[in-house]
Amino acid sequence: MGEKVAVYREEHFNAAHRLNNPAWSPEQNKLVFGKCNLPNYHGHNYVLIVKVVGEVDPETGYVIDMKVLSDLIAENILDKFDHKNLNLDVPAFANLNPSAENIAIVTFGILRPLINEHLDLQVRLYETPRNFVEYPYQLN
Repeated sequence: MGEKVAVYREEHFNAAHRLNNPAWSPEQNKLVFGKCNLPNYHGHNYVLIVKVVGEVDPETGYVIDMKVLSDLIAENILDKFDHKNLNLDVPAFANLNPSAENIAIVTFGILRPLINEHLDLQVRLYETPRNFVEYPYQLN
């Protein structure tokens, strides 16, 4: 078995969302979600980093063709999320709070079937420069 290498593709998208639990009162939502619960939504400039890990193909020298990875992300994530209201425009969030955690899980779920199963995949999503999530989470 060869050595594994991690490759990363960084992309950006801008989207609005509102964190809200419809089962809660307005007061409870405001208490838990604060400004993220504003009724007219708010936005973020998200940074998405997709990590793919695998052995280097001896014929290409690639773990994965980065152009192919970039195109997969653009067509399946950016085209669906960028400049959208996640709550209203993205069916995956019709009944799912579009927290950074859930956006990362949904992103992973969309990309996983599109990337060769022998490659490991991880999604890192920055909601702000200081707040980010990773899915799936793995201890080093």
